[in-house]
Amino acid sequence: MADESMVRNLAAQADAIWPQEQPIVARHHLPDAPDVLDVGCGTGEITSRLAAMFPRARLVGLDLLESHLALARERYAPVGDRLTFRQGDAFELPFAARSFDLVVCRHLLQAVPAPEKILAEMVRVARPGAVLHVIPEDYDMIHAGPARLDIAGFWRDAPRAYERAAGIDLHIGTHVFAHLRRLPVEDIAIDYVHVDPQRVPRATFAAIFEAWRDGYTESLAEHLGWPAAKVRDHFDATIECIRDPERYALWVVPVVSARVR
Repeated sequence: MADESMVRNLAAQADAIWPQEQPIVARHHLPDAPDVLDVGCGTGEITSRLAAMFPRARLVGLDLLESHLALARERYAPVGDRLTFRQGDAFELPFAARSFDLVVCRHLLQAVPAPEKILAEMVRVARPGAVLHVIPEDYDMIHAGPARLDIAGFWRDAPRAYERAAGIDLHIGTHVFAHLRRLPVEDIAIDYVHVDPQRVPRATFAAIFEAWRDGYTESLAEHLGWPAAKVRDHFDATIECIRDPERYALWVVPVVSARVR
């Protein structure tokens, strides 16, 4: 997660997803001056966008990696005191119960064991009537073609091998509804952002997969039992579909929200 490829990935994901995500956030009916927590904020890409969207909000971005937080503090210092970045553990949020009107968690739950514990912590620090806003990735929602390799098989098998080895859930986008149903929330809503060449510049879309390739090729090769060059070639075959104006690719990104009782 601390690799430089992750910084590139966070920026590209924000550029690709936020334009379609912002109208979803606008539906949340927050107070005029909400208290907002961004769990797993990374380099602050979305925390800063939330600050612009809600000019009277007080926002805290929380992340485990101090290197990402240092970059966020430097980039977004002009926002001022209403946007702060704090090091902390999503499994034990360092905030009192009922502290926030909006609790955001994007692109984190698929990367950690026991994601239901983070969701429970988000509920704990949310006020009654507050909104949880989550992007839980699901690697069965990646499609591209026509391709020179069996990339459908790659995106089926590689995430399953990785999640077994790491003890994580790379299909949390499908499973998060069941986790939320066990918590004191209501009005669960699932929307979908479509990252494809019709909605997102091909270069931005490709940058996401190039960052994944650069950050995960070696570990995927180990868990799949493949040579690293073979793994990289499957990433490249996917990227070719994204970049080629004669071909198509789609990453469906769930955006899940719920209101805390």
